Amino acid sequence: MVTWLLRFDMRAPKTLLGTGKPGRAEPQALYGAALEMARYADEHGVYNITLSEHHGVDDGFLPSPIALMGAMAGATKQARLHVSALLVPLYDPVKLAEDLVVLDHLSQGRTGITAGIGYRPEEFSMFGRAWPGRGKLFDECLEVMLRAWRGERFEWQGRAVHVTPAPYTDPHPVLWMGGQSTTGARRAARLGLPFQPAKNDDEMVQLYYDECERLEVEEPLVIPPGTGEMFWISEDPDRSWAEIGPHLLHEATCYRSWQREGQESIVTSEALTVEALRAEGLYKILTPDEAVARAEADGPAAAFPLYPLCGGTPPDLAWRSLELFVGKVLPRISSLA
Repeated sequence: MVTWLLRFDMRAPKTLLGTGKPGRAEPQALYGAALEMARYADEHGVYNITLSEHHGVDDGFLPSPIALMGAMAGATKQARLHVSALLVPLYDPVKLAEDLVVLDHLSQGRTGITAGIGYRPEEFSMFGRAWPGRGKLFDECLEVMLRAWRGERFEWQGRAVHVTPAPYTDPHPVLWMGGQSTTGARRAARLGLPFQPAKNDDEMVQLYYDECERLEVEEPLVIPPGTGEMFWISEDPDRSWAEIGPHLLHEATCYRSWQREGQESIVTSEALTVEALRAEGLYKILTPDEAVARAEADGPAAAFPLYPLCGGTPPDLAWRSLELFVGKVLPRISSLA
């Protein structure tokens, strides 16, 4: 059926980039709202929640998604919780393997990650990791985690490693490989992992499948990146654009500033004003009827991310969108298959 998911990155800006307007929500209010939204969504049939990770960002972008995912796992019963992407090279892979195993048991297999290599040099510097050679570091971290989850006793960097307990999920906690290059596709195939590309690229996807065939990988899987669009529901989109548009522009402006030359992403906006952002169409505020029509047109394989707290949107405005979706959209699309 059509997949609607909640996405959270927990930005709480003091000043909204692009407009200079002050932010209106404090971190503690946003974190509290995110936890309650996860609980509410789980109770009403929204069973996919995605978290993100970045570090050293002025607006407080979520730096510890594993902690938030654990809290959400405890607040939900059915929702699948996923970090996309977790910046694996910034972690000690042994401790990360342990933390993900505990979450795997706590959630009974409902938690997982997309492993990302990262693309902001300042984050590597913050954690004392060298930017050159990050690919080799990424490979080493992933190999240590996979080996640890097999229950092996082994030495790594002079350390005796034995990760317990064994994972709840067989053969290991949910682990997808992120990437936006042929290197990422080859890495996913080499490690026998599902591949989640950051952009729509048929040649890169085919390379992954070809490598999986060559390496005799069983059940290769590509998780498509989608359209990059993000959604809100409103009875009055004009009013909602006036209320939350500056928060959406903050998100778009900050994200665009991180893109290096030659980097591609389906979620990069070129808009410099709220009006341009609305016209561009990457961020969409739809009426309930428009949301239902979009779901029916796109079919059962479609996925739509709801991003209620985007850019530090005040919780009262975010709740309005989520409750409207649950009350007037979800009942009408739940039968789509």
